[in-house]
Amino acid sequence: MISRRIGSFLTKGRRSFLLLGPRQTGKSTLVASLEPALTINLMHEPTYLDFARNPRELEERIDALPRERSRRAIFIDEVQRLPSLLNTLQVLLDEPGGARRFWLTGSSARKLRRGGANLLPGRIHEYRLGPIVAAECRHDLDTRRALSLGTLPAMLTGDDVADARKTLRTYAATYLKEEVQAEALTRNLEGFARFLTVAAERAGQLLDLSKLASTAAVARQSAVRFFEILEDSLVVHRLSPFSKSSTRRLVQHPKYYFFDVGVLNGLLGNFEASADRIGNLFEHLVVTQIIHSAAAFDREIRPSTFRTEHGLEVDVVCESGDELWAVEIKASRNVGAADLRGLRAFADFTGRKARLAVFYLGEVARRVAGVDVLPWQQGLEEMGF
Repeated sequence: MISRRIGSFLTKGRRSFLLLGPRQTGKSTLVASLEPALTINLMHEPTYLDFARNPRELEERIDALPRERSRRAIFIDEVQRLPSLLNTLQVLLDEPGGARRFWLTGSSARKLRRGGANLLPGRIHEYRLGPIVAAECRHDLDTRRALSLGTLPAMLTGDDVADARKTLRTYAATYLKEEVQAEALTRNLEGFARFLTVAAERAGQLLDLSKLASTAAVARQSAVRFFEILEDSLVVHRLSPFSKSSTRRLVQHPKYYFFDVGVLNGLLGNFEASADRIGNLFEHLVVTQIIHSAAAFDREIRPSTFRTEHGLEVDVVCESGDELWAVEIKASRNVGAADLRGLRAFADFTGRKARLAVFYLGEVARRVAGVDVLPWQQGLEEMGF
C-alpha cells in the first residue's frame, strides 16, 4: 500500500478530524489503518437505518466498548449520509473532562453546510484526500500510465490494465447511483447523466454553463445546479481567474478540471493519450496534482488561471502565503521562447515577484530566457510538493 502523506497529520493531531475526498481515493482504508476503537460505516444500509431510527445508537455502541478501548477514537465513515449525527458528536466532545475523539470521512463538506449540518466549529480539524500525488511515489510516477489510468490508489497498484479500465468506465455509473441518486441530490438523473458526459468532453476549457446546458439539453438553471453537485462531491475543481485584487478580473470565465485523469478518461471511454488529447490530459494531470499535493501537505493555496483579452494565458497560477508561481504546462519535450509569451504577460500584469516556470514532459531542467523549464515532477518538488 502506498503511504499517504496526509496520514502523518492525522496521527500527530490530538483533535477529532473530518477527512474529505471523492470516492475511491482511499479515505476508509487510511483511517482504518489508524486502528480506531469502533468503526461505523454509514454506507452500509442496515447500519445507516439503525442510526436513522435510533438517536441514541452512537452512545449505546460507545457504552458497550470494553474499558481498555473506550478512550480510543471512533471512526464514522461517510458521515454526510446522516448530518444530524454531528449534533450528538458535539455533545460527546463537550463532556467535562472528556477525551473522546471522532474520525470522520465524507465526500463533501459543502453538501453538509448546505444542509445546515453542525460542522463542529473549533472542535474538529478538516483535511482533504485526493488521488496519489507524486511526492507519495518519490516523484517517480509513471507519467504514461497516469495519463491513461490516472492516480487513484487502485489504478497505480494493480497490474491488470483491462480491469483498471473497466473499473474507471463504471465509476460514472457508481457515482450516479451512490452519490447522486442515493443522496437525492437531483430528481433529473437522466439530465444529470447527459450533463456529466458533456462536462467531461469540455473539461479543461473555460466554464460556460449556458453552452453546457444547451449541449446537454437541460435548462441553464439545472446546469448550474448540476455543476454545483460535481463541485460539492469534489469531482471537479474550478479555477477562478487570477486577479491582483478581489474586484479585478481579466477574463470572467473560470476553467474547470476533473479531479482525476483516469476518471475523466473513463467517462469519455478513451484511455489513449493520443496527439489530439495529450495536451488536455497533461494539463489535467499537472493542475490536479498541484491541488491534491497541497491537500496532502496540508497547505493552503489559491490556484487560479490567467488569460488576457488578447488570448495570452498561463495555465495555472498558484498563491501560497507570499509565494507566487505562474506555471505553463506543455505536453512536449521541447520548449522555446514562443511558449513563454503568456508568462511574460503575467509578469507584466501582476507587478509582483513571481516564479515563472514551464512544467513539461522532458527529463532535463533548463532555463530559457529567464524562465525555469522543469520536468513536471521536479517542478512539483520545487514548489514544495
